[in-house]
Amino acid sequence: MPNKQSSTLCRQLGHVFAQPQLLQRALTHRSYAPEHNERLEFLGDSVLGCIVAKYLYAAYPQLSEGELSRLRSNLVKEETLVVLAQQLDLGGYLKLGEGELKSGGFRRPSILADAMEAIFGAVLLDSGFADAEKVVLNLLVPYLAQVDVQTLGKDAKTLLQEYLQGKHIPLPAYSIVATQGEAHAQSFQVECVIPSLKISTRGAGSSRRNAEQQAAQAAYQQLTKTP
Repeated sequence: MPNKQSSTLCRQLGHVFAQPQLLQRALTHRSYAPEHNERLEFLGDSVLGCIVAKYLYAAYPQLSEGELSRLRSNLVKEETLVVLAQQLDLGGYLKLGEGELKSGGFRRPSILADAMEAIFGAVLLDSGFADAEKVVLNLLVPYLAQVDVQTLGKDAKTLLQEYLQGKHIPLPAYSIVATQGEAHAQSFQVECVIPSLKISTRGAGSSRRNAEQQAAQAAYQQLTKTP
């Protein structure tokens, strides 16, 4: 997949880089060049956690410390970052080595999530915390508006299990249907099947557990969507 022009990405992020090289490094995987995005990812992970904690503290005064912690954990985890990355079509901007390109690295959840964090770190270095906060919230606030905050603290498999048990429906079965990539950087595809409801969904992740969560989320959304 060819790299796209980053100007479109900047418009989506709501931030024009004074130092464009920071964005380019954030989009560079270690398979492509020695100057890659892992250090920016480290920085972005920290700033993301701080921004999300600050926002949740102000936006949800009724929630306890434990509830805020669970909500923050859900918002900064790989699955959420992948959703945000997919909305930006981030895979099309990544600089990947030939091997990663051939194995579909631009779709791999771990690579997308890491690049998302690296971008947050890049914005912080480019123009400070306030602008990094704007970029993060520009992506996360619309996402929060689409989800149920009361269930965000629970993982998708738990939500699906509780829903099915409440209706006395047999629990789903999960199975691996495909794996991609080298042994040290595999991506898993998992199928979630609820035979009695004729529901079958799939999810992808950097581990079987993450893929199962994605598949369970898709099944839960099918069951609870408004007709």
